[in-house]
Amino acid sequence: MYNCSNYTEAWQWLSSLEPGYLGLVSIVGMVGNALVLCVLWLQRKPCTVADVYLSNMATADLVMMLCLPFWAVTISRGHLWSFGDTLCKLVNLAISMNYYCSVLFLMLVTVDRYLALAKPMSPSRLRRAAWAKRICLAIWVLGALLSLPVLLFRTVQYVEVAGVEACILAYPNQAWIVQHNITSIVLGFLLPVPVVTYCTYHIVAALREGRANGFHTVRRSERKATHLILAVLAIFLFCWTPSQVMRFLDTLDYFQVTRGCLWGLVLDIGIQLSTFLGYSNSAVNPFLFFIVGKHFRKRAKEVFRKIVAFFTKDASFLTVSFTSVNRLNDTQHISSVKLESLARR
Repeated sequence: MYNCSNYTEAWQWLSSLEPGYLGLVSIVGMVGNALVLCVLWLQRKPCTVADVYLSNMATADLVMMLCLPFWAVTISRGHLWSFGDTLCKLVNLAISMNYYCSVLFLMLVTVDRYLALAKPMSPSRLRRAAWAKRICLAIWVLGALLSLPVLLFRTVQYVEVAGVEACILAYPNQAWIVQHNITSIVLGFLLPVPVVTYCTYHIVAALREGRANGFHTVRRSERKATHLILAVLAIFLFCWTPSQVMRFLDTLDYFQVTRGCLWGLVLDIGIQLSTFLGYSNSAVNPFLFFIVGKHFRKRAKEVFRKIVAFFTKDASFLTVSFTSVNRLNDTQHISSVKLESLARR
């Protein structure tokens, strides 16, 4: 038989690892996503539809990374939330929005690759940057609406078991938990995944057809962009699928399909670990841009050259200005010495 007293020990062990992990993920993710946004925003060429979607996804990931340090500090202090009720709501609203927005942006960028490769001769408004920006705005609004319960029910309350003022999700009843899980599973997984799977199948078929024809039917730039999208998609599914599975099992637990102390421990720990694995996706994506995206690396080099040239130009200007001022001072000094010499004569 399993000893339920191990429940507390397991939580203490997990809590001891969480702050360091969240801190590392947030630092790596902030730096990586900031670099990605710099490259996409400062490039010379106009943004493509894929760039619009990827920049919005990087923005969502960056916002997520900015929120994780709050929880790293909170967990390290025994779940004591010391940032006030407003930040309790806003931080968790941003974290909740991140998943919905990221998966929908990824779905759209996969659809864009599908239209570019499988339907290259069929004009579509979805392949226009102006329409892509409007769609992104609609997704941000939708993500906020889907996360509205977090804004309403997240609050700082005293938790007697922990003995601290904690930032908790205080739903009026457990039915809200089921509704939240079902919404997340359906809109954040079951709906996008079939769309992504369908598009991916035809994308791979188009790439194979292009390879069989000597790459004449598929432009090289399109292939490189598609390889990057497929890599981002694979990592997303790897990082977030366990979390959705655990949400489904948590919903079954509400209906008491499964019972027992051991099952409760496995479910609670599994939800935590799978959630943190999902968070790491936001930190991994920038590395995929640089590792898989050869075209992106080329653009990154161009942007960094511009930045280096800009600062080098400023440094050269300051050096020349400083030298000119010194020469002027030296000339004035020599002139004053000559005047003094003449005056003495």
